[in-house]
Amino acid sequence: MRMRSTSAATALAVLFGSAALTAASAGSASAVTATIGSPEGIVVNDTLKRVFVGDDTNDRIVAFDYNGNRVDSVSGIDGIFDLALSDDGSTLYAAARVSHEIVALDAATLDVKARYPVAATTGPLHLEYAGGKVWFTYAAGTEGDLGSVDPAAGTDPVSLGQLPLENTGVSAAGLLDTDPSAPGLLAIGASDFSDPSKGLMAVVDVSGATPRLVASQQSDVEYVNDVELVPGAPQVLVDGTFRHAYADGKFTAAGAYPSGHGADIAPNGLVAQLGEGQVAVYRPDAAKPIRTYAADTSDLAWAPDSSRIFALVSSPGGYTLKALTDPARSVPTLSVNAPATAARAKQLTVTGKITATVPFPTGTELTVTRTDLESPSGKTLPSVTVKADGGYSFTDTPSAGGKVTYKVAYAGDADHLPAGASDSVEVSRASTSLTLNNNGKLYNYGTDVKFSAHLGTTYKNRSVEIWADPFGGDKPKKLIKTGKVDSKGDIAAWVDMTRDTTVTAVFKGDSRYKPKTVTSTAYARVRISTAVTKHYKTAKIGSTSYYWFHKNTDPLLTTTMSYYPGRKQRFDLQVYYQGSWHSADSRYFPLGTNGKSAVRLGAPGESGIRARMRSVYVNGSSGDSVNSTTYGSWKYLYFSD
Repeated sequence: MRMRSTSAATALAVLFGSAALTAASAGSASAVTATIGSPEGIVVNDTLKRVFVGDDTNDRIVAFDYNGNRVDSVSGIDGIFDLALSDDGSTLYAAARVSHEIVALDAATLDVKARYPVAATTGPLHLEYAGGKVWFTYAAGTEGDLGSVDPAAGTDPVSLGQLPLENTGVSAAGLLDTDPSAPGLLAIGASDFSDPSKGLMAVVDVSGATPRLVASQQSDVEYVNDVELVPGAPQVLVDGTFRHAYADGKFTAAGAYPSGHGADIAPNGLVAQLGEGQVAVYRPDAAKPIRTYAADTSDLAWAPDSSRIFALVSSPGGYTLKALTDPARSVPTLSVNAPATAARAKQLTVTGKITATVPFPTGTELTVTRTDLESPSGKTLPSVTVKADGGYSFTDTPSAGGKVTYKVAYAGDADHLPAGASDSVEVSRASTSLTLNNNGKLYNYGTDVKFSAHLGTTYKNRSVEIWADPFGGDKPKKLIKTGKVDSKGDIAAWVDMTRDTTVTAVFKGDSRYKPKTVTSTAYARVRISTAVTKHYKTAKIGSTSYYWFHKNTDPLLTTTMSYYPGRKQRFDLQVYYQGSWHSADSRYFPLGTNGKSAVRLGAPGESGIRARMRSVYVNGSSGDSVNSTTYGSWKYLYFSD
C-alpha cells in the first residue's frame, strides 16, 4: 500500500538535490516504544515477526515486533521515502530520494548489503518487489517513469525507462502495489497535479524480460493517493474506495466502499480502509465494515497471515505503531434491560438485544448469570436463545432481596468477538428494628458507659457492629464491638466517656432484610479542679469554708482541666456585699499543655472583703466543642487585716 496526501504529493514535484548516503549502522535497542516523526513506508516480515517503518524526519528505519515495541533501527537513509521486502523476506529495500539511491539491507540485522544509485531528477520514490526485481518510480526531467533493480545482475543492475507507455505527460512519480496471489503484476497510479486529465492508472506484467502493459488509462484520472491490486480478482482499488476492473485492458468501474482515503488489502481479501479518525475493515465488495477501530492513522499494513493490522497512529511528537487485532471478527453490541425495582420472590422479566455487522447464526445462545447477596460469586441460569432480530428475553424469580445483577454474555465465534453486558434490579427487602440506648445522656469525665443495641427479626445475619466516634478531628471513628447478638437480640459495648461521643450501631442487612443504622450521642463533662495557695488559714464563715488571706496578699488560683489543643478556662469572680453575691469579672485564660492555668487575683488592700471564684469549660467558647459545658466548684476567699 502506498498513500500520499495531496500536499505531500505536490511536494514530490520539487527536484531534490543529490547527496551521498551516509554510512548506515544498525544498532540494537531495548524493547520499548518509538515515535516515528514522518512515516514513509511500512512493510511486515512474518518470518522474522518484524514490522519495518521508514522515518523521514530522522532518516532512519525502525524495526518493531508484533506488539509495537522497537527492537532495532538503522540511521543514515537520506530522504527515506518507501520500503519493500524481497519475496523470501531476507532483504529489505529502502528508497532514499535525497541521495538518489536504493539501499539493500539484511532484514534480520539491518546491515547494509548494497547501494544502487539511481540517475533520477526526483527519486527513487515508491518501491515494490516483483518478478525477482525491485521496482521503483521516479521522475526524469518533467515526466514520471518506472525503473528496476535486478539484485542478481552483474555490473549494471539498475534499469530506467521501464514504463511500457510513451509520452504519458505525467510529471509525478507513480504509486506502486503488488499482490502475492498474482506474482509478476504491478499496479501503477500517478497524478499530475497541474493537470488532472494527465493522470495515469496501469497494470503491468513484470514477470518477463521486459515489462508488458496489461491495462492502462491515461485520461479522466483524478488525483490518486493510493492504489491496490485486489487479491483473487482482476481489479484495482483506488484511494481505498473505488474498485476498477481491468480484465479487458482498460479500467471499468466495479463498485465502491464507503468513502475513505487509502487502504491495504490482506492476502485473504479483507480491506483495511483509512478514514477520518478510524480504520474500517471490509469483506470483499461489502457495503458495511466488519468492524472499525478508532485511530488517527497515517499508514497501515496487514500481517501476511491476515491476523492483524499494523497502524501508524498519531501520538505526541509523531506516530507510534499499534497492532489492531482480530480484524476479521465483528464487535457485537449487547444490551441488558432489567426493571429498576422488583418484589422479592416475584417473577420479573429481563430483555435485551445483541447486534453485529456480521449476522449471527440461527440458534445463537447467550449465557445468563445472576449475582445477589445469596450468590455473590454468581449463579448460572438457563441459557437464552437469540431471536432473528437479535432480541431475547427471560424470566426469573429472585429469592434474595437487595441488588440483583443479571449478566448476559456471548462467547464469540470465528466471525464475532465475545461480548458481555449487565443490568441490576433493586429487589425489595423487609425492614427490621434496631435500637441503641443512652442517647442525649450526660456523664462525668471518664465514666465507663455501657451502650446496648437491640436487633429485631432478620433472616440469616444476626451480627451488629458498634462504632464510637469521639468529637474532635484528632480521633477517628473506631469499631469497638462486632459480633452476633444474643438470644434476646442484644449486644453491648463499653465507652470511656472522655468526650462527647456519637455511638453507632450497624446491621448490614441480609438477603431478606434491609440494612439498618442507628446512632446515639452521649455527652461528657470535663474534669475540673482548682487549687488555692498563699492563704494563711481556712476557716468557716457561717457554714461555708473560706480561704483566709491578709488584705495585702495576692492569691494564686491554679486550675487543672482536661486538656485539648487550644482550650481555655473561663475564670468567674464574684464579690459579696449587701447580703448577696455580685459578678465582678469573667475572663478566659488558656490552658498549658499540662492542662493547668494559673491566675493571680491581686491583693485588695482592704480587710473584710469576701470573694469567690470558679473555673468553667464552656462548649464552643472555651476554644473547642468536644465536651459539654462543665462548671467547677466555687472557691471562697476572705481578706482580713
